[in-house]
Amino acid sequence: MKQLWYALSLMTSSLLFSSNASADTVSSGALLQQMNQASQSLNYELAFISINKQGIESLRYRHARLDNRPLAQLLQMDGPRREVVQRGSEISYFEPGLEPFTLTGDYIVDSLPSIVYTDFKRLTPYYDFISVGRTRIADRLCEVIRVVARDGTRYSYMVWMDSETKLPLRVDLLDRDGETLEQFRVISFNVSKEANGMMQSLAKANLPPLLSVPGAEKINFTWAPTWLPQGFSEVSSSRRPLPTVDVPIESRLYSDGLFSFSVNISRAASNSTDQILRTGRRTVSSEIRDKTEITIVGELPPQTAKRIADSIKFRNGQ
Repeated sequence: MKQLWYALSLMTSSLLFSSNASADTVSSGALLQQMNQASQSLNYELAFISINKQGIESLRYRHARLDNRPLAQLLQMDGPRREVVQRGSEISYFEPGLEPFTLTGDYIVDSLPSIVYTDFKRLTPYYDFISVGRTRIADRLCEVIRVVARDGTRYSYMVWMDSETKLPLRVDLLDRDGETLEQFRVISFNVSKEANGMMQSLAKANLPPLLSVPGAEKINFTWAPTWLPQGFSEVSSSRRPLPTVDVPIESRLYSDGLFSFSVNISRAASNSTDQILRTGRRTVSSEIRDKTEITIVGELPPQTAKRIADSIKFRNGQ
């Protein structure tokens, strides 16, 4: 009887632990969703540093909403002045030595880490959101949450979120060994109720004309990967000529809502060889098979990129 009671106690404890772990994932996911909403709805200014294998950048990011339209400015604080401006769905780039231009987009892709803009409800079936505790960043109390893929095929994130405003104050991108690949770290920030004068004037500024991007030829491919990490789906496909070379390249773009990569197929050059190269978060994995070059480019660990390349199957005897 005593052994039976002990076994039932263990079972009950196990069920309670599973329930608490599930509740923790839900609550942490809800906090991350609040970070997404705060980053796109509040009027604020961040001074931050961006650290990766190439070095350290010092930047300032301003964001506001005016007449229910997003306004944002990203400014590089050191060296030549580089500025990116968002007004609604138009993103304008001002680079030294280049003519300013404008593209369409939802947000400035090279400012806050992409995880800030992620729909975490979409990630819930494939990722765990683990509360790590609380600490201080920029003299602010922060919630610390780890975001990790359940199948272990991707990088992971550590997010430090301001407990009051829910804005991100630090974000680390980690490889599968726990090494930091990139770090976003806020030095100071300010949140206001109203958009400041600079952001209000941005709403009336003359911006560069919208750049016309040529459409890609769409065809039915004779190839496809037979294995993908969980949650990834095809976003787009295209067939384009390679610059300066009269050789077409066929591409499929995949995303899970947090990371993305492309699969590219082209005729192999005579001197092409298999290779794998990782620079920060980006991996390039190429292999030659029957005079065809298969190249995976994206935000994946090298082992995952190679597994995808190995899974490519061709039809019609290619």
